[in-house]
Amino acid sequence: MITITTIKETVEPNGTGETIKTIPARAEIPSRHKWNLGSLYADDNAWNADLAVYAANEGEFEQFRGTLGSSAGALKAYLDFCSTLGMLEERLAYYSDLRQTEDEGDDTARTMAGKFIMASSRLRAASSWDTPEIQAIPDATMQSFLADPRMADYVIYLQKILRFKPHILSDKEERILAVHSEGENIAAETFSVLTNVDMDFGVIDTPQGTLPLSQSTYSSFMENSGREVRSAAYRAFYRCFDAHKTTLAALYSGQIKQDVINARIRGYTSARAAALFPDRVDEAVYDNLVKTVSANLEPLHRYYALRKRVLGVKDLRHYDVYVPLVSGVKRQTSWEEAVDIVSAALAPLGGEYVSTLRGGLLGSWADRYENKGKRSGAFSAGSYSGDPYILMNYKSDTIRDVFTLAHEGGHSMHSWYSARNNPFMQYNYTIFEAEVASTFNEELLFYYLEQNAEKLSGGASTADLRRYIINKRADDFLATLYRQTMFAEFEQRSHELEEGGTPLTVDLLRAEYRKLLEKYFGSEVVFEEESDLEGLRIPHFYRAFYVYKYATGISASHVLAQRVIQGGKSEREAYFGFLKSGGSRFPIDSLKAAGVDMSKSGAVEDACRAFGGLVEQLEKLF
Repeated sequence: MITITTIKETVEPNGTGETIKTIPARAEIPSRHKWNLGSLYADDNAWNADLAVYAANEGEFEQFRGTLGSSAGALKAYLDFCSTLGMLEERLAYYSDLRQTEDEGDDTARTMAGKFIMASSRLRAASSWDTPEIQAIPDATMQSFLADPRMADYVIYLQKILRFKPHILSDKEERILAVHSEGENIAAETFSVLTNVDMDFGVIDTPQGTLPLSQSTYSSFMENSGREVRSAAYRAFYRCFDAHKTTLAALYSGQIKQDVINARIRGYTSARAAALFPDRVDEAVYDNLVKTVSANLEPLHRYYALRKRVLGVKDLRHYDVYVPLVSGVKRQTSWEEAVDIVSAALAPLGGEYVSTLRGGLLGSWADRYENKGKRSGAFSAGSYSGDPYILMNYKSDTIRDVFTLAHEGGHSMHSWYSARNNPFMQYNYTIFEAEVASTFNEELLFYYLEQNAEKLSGGASTADLRRYIINKRADDFLATLYRQTMFAEFEQRSHELEEGGTPLTVDLLRAEYRKLLEKYFGSEVVFEEESDLEGLRIPHFYRAFYVYKYATGISASHVLAQRVIQGGKSEREAYFGFLKSGGSRFPIDSLKAAGVDMSKSGAVEDACRAFGGLVEQLEKLF
């Protein structure tokens, strides 16, 4: 089977005839390896035509103003209008955003995204009166409306709106905020362009040749068995961030200021309270996560001690914590083979789930490989009327990307089931729930690989592959449970400083992040001077209080995956009930129905114990 890589080879005229590998331009990627956005729009022209239709609705809101409390029929008429317009808006938003992620330096795509944001901001301003008017409907009248059978598709949507009543302002104030919203993403957009387009990380000399360093290839360098290669890549990577550290700190500080200002305007006690309110997640859930993980750092510190011993290094450095402990396990996994493995691993979820996901991954859902300017990392973008698209920067030389594919496939199938089992106004599930569906798939993949190590070894020692898989599982638990909780602590501390009136300088942000590095990594890891710059390069920080959901997600998914693997039809059906629920419940309630109670710390404690068990296995195996 041919192995596809994201790197094309060209001979540079450097006088040596040396082959240098470079990242291809977008146009050089074969169309069969790109997503097909045709489920949203046939092309940019069709998108532009619909944008004009969308923008023309700016004046249509006024006809409904003052009517929403007159009858259930009048309220339904407005919500029908909003639902139809909302589906159009979602298609426009997803298409323009996905086009932009293909190449963030593409002026055409950036112009489209900008045009949509401007149109969206105007419509938000034109409709800013509706939430205050809905909330002004007398309680008894609203209860009669909710009981009307014609309102069935909107009951959940309205109940969620009514929760926000203490935090909604007057018509005039809401309009001002809606107009102002056009500039709220400037810090995040600037960070993305700076780190994905403008920053040039250079190339690294390796035994395999000279390879380009980028945000996407950095993880592969950190898994390289050559310590000199890891060290060189680490220093080159952070040298680039060091050159922009003041700008990056200013951008993050600006984002935090925006978070705090928005929370204060709407009367929340803090930015964190504002972020958790929409999901009806008590702040105690966040605090319990940090407290529970902090109380279970001992196995994490033992794991780093094990790493130091197995790698045989005098000092365990930050660039040593991601390389596999099992050397010599070389496995090239093509995209097609990765899809085969993921499909087999997810077999416990049944034929419909597997065949749907498999068809999408081999068909037009996924944008597979890296190209110049493409957004780094991976994500799933599921919408109501389009395919649940997946952006990848897949590399065949790291099994980590097979897990990423399973992870993003979990998101996409969650969207697929949610869209098919709910009306538009209540189909969209929360991020809190989303990270359960994704890490659940990773759990099943871990289980499958461990059970089938012999036939998947591909010439490597079966024992080595099994050790490699257990090591990989431990690393992923670490990355999702411990690392994201460390990020969550940093977010909380940064926002508390701003809320307390302390200016967020580059030195202060670095100092706070270094404290957390030392807490979580323990005494076994020696950090470089530039190590604390990591806190300035995390894109998720531009979506306030998001990262803790990875840690709660893997805790919940660990419980649910064990229920499905060890249980029967009822456990599987309970999990599918969760996938199909969409936004019809609040996340804590949705997960409780599936079989795990995240309002308590038990699931997080179970996840910490599971990680400790993996460390014990590795200590015996090494």
